[in-house]
Amino acid sequence: MTYLIACIITFIFTTVLAIAGVGAAFILIPVFVGLGVPLLTAMSTALLLNSIAMAIVSFYNARSGLIVYKIALPILVFASVFSPVGAITAEHLSRTLLLWLFVGFLIFAGSMMLWYKPKKREISDSKKLIIYGVAVGGFAGYIGGLLGVGGGNLIVPALVWLGIDPKKASATTSFIVIFSSFSGFLGHISVGNIDFYLLVLCAIGSIAGGLLGNYLMRKRLTAPQVKKVIGIVLYIIAVKMLWDLLVK
Repeated sequence: MTYLIACIITFIFTTVLAIAGVGAAFILIPVFVGLGVPLLTAMSTALLLNSIAMAIVSFYNARSGLIVYKIALPILVFASVFSPVGAITAEHLSRTLLLWLFVGFLIFAGSMMLWYKPKKREISDSKKLIIYGVAVGGFAGYIGGLLGVGGGNLIVPALVWLGIDPKKASATTSFIVIFSSFSGFLGHISVGNIDFYLLVLCAIGSIAGGLLGNYLMRKRLTAPQVKKVIGIVLYIIAVKMLWDLLVK
């Protein structure tokens, strides 16, 4: 029964978050722990589920031409470079203060997604795309390493602010999350075990949720609607982080 509940919850949150292009690990980890799964097992399982769902999503996004590789690859590289720098910096700063500031940023970014209308533009200049990718990757990697949070939460709104179509921003971030989540999984698997039955059942929910969420994003929702979903997801993340800060 516990695994079935975990599967259903995985399906629901993966569906919603796949629309926004971010993984569901940040919600699934505390849910799994609440269901009695050991923390390290919950972390490694949730991160692997992220990679599985986003890989499925990215397959369909690639076929639809929604992934902007010229900006995704620089983001991947520079996020990987600057994430350790952020982690080192965090050792000298108050993490609680930083998390409060990040909650404020998420609320601001979510509000911008819901009500601000950036000028949409198709960017064909390869150099400009690479520059954007370097800037967004460095920023997301550094802040993600500083706070210990997923950089996808920063990448999506940043790309939308730059004028990237919300659907392409979501699809591009999904592609990036495959690698960042799998990298995190490899880091945690060395110290945490995988519960095979939990993984199999939740993988079914994750794949189904990823397929449904991606279908809605590509076929049923308009770009402004996707932008609103991104804003709501950022609010959800902010509320979750706020709860963590207040109950500690």
